[in-house]
Amino acid sequence: MIDLEIVKTHLRVDGDEEDDLIQGYTDAALSAFDLWTNRTLIDEDTTLPDPVGNALKITKAIRQGALLLIGHWYASRETVVVGTITAELPMATNALWKPHRWANI
Repeated sequence: MIDLEIVKTHLRVDGDEEDDLIQGYTDAALSAFDLWTNRTLIDEDTTLPDPVGNALKITKAIRQGALLLIGHWYASRETVVVGTITAELPMATNALWKPHRWANI
């Protein structure tokens, strides 16, 4: 749903040494969207099921939210940073994904 080359451009990564890692982050970000919104993300070229239910085609905003999340995971590969002041990162991903949350959450 998100081309690996687009993700690598977003991350400013050259070469293919980390392709598996980056693809893992991409798959996890799309899965996070499904879990956080209680939706089923569908590729933009795929026909929505009938009935649509909670299915949703990927949009530019959803894709951008995923790229931001992938970038965060790529830059911060550990869950804890030692030796620095802690601060919660602003989550622009939430702003991009929140409008798509399924109503019965």
